[in-house]
Formats: sequence, structure tokens, C-alpha cells
Amino acid sequence: MCLALPAQITKLHPDTGMATASVDGVKVEVSLALVDDVQVGDYVLVHVGYALNKIDEDEAIKTLALFAEAGLMSTP
Repeated sequence: MCLALPAQITKLHPDTGMATASVDGVKVEVSLALVDDVQVGDYVLVHVGYALNKIDEDEAIKTLALFAEAGLMSTP
């Protein structure tokens, strides 16, 4: 089973095709090779260092709340 987590883009690195994203307050570097038109503030699904696709903010927040309810994350 694979798991992708919602993460919010906090900084773009256009020269490398990477971005900094925040997952439960932890900053991670993710590749944007698989998605188009990502902007700071957008939510993406992240799996093994790759942003797989953009997702709606409401969907991201609901998913993060479910992870928090299950005890898998510290904040909803």
C-alpha cells in the first residue's frame, strides 16, 4: 500500500524544479516534475519526494484532520 500526504507549498525553486513544502509543520523538499502550475500556497499530494498532483485546500484540510484523528499527525 502506498500513502501520499497533503503538503502545502511554501517556497518554489524554479531553477531546480523543486519546492519546499510543509507537512504537519515539517519542511520537506519535493520534486515538481509531475505537476504543472504549482504556486506558493497550493496543496499537493506528496509521495516519496514527488508532488503527484495538486489538490483542493478543503480536501487537503479534511485529509489532514483524518490523519490527526487517527493519531498519525499532531495537527488537524
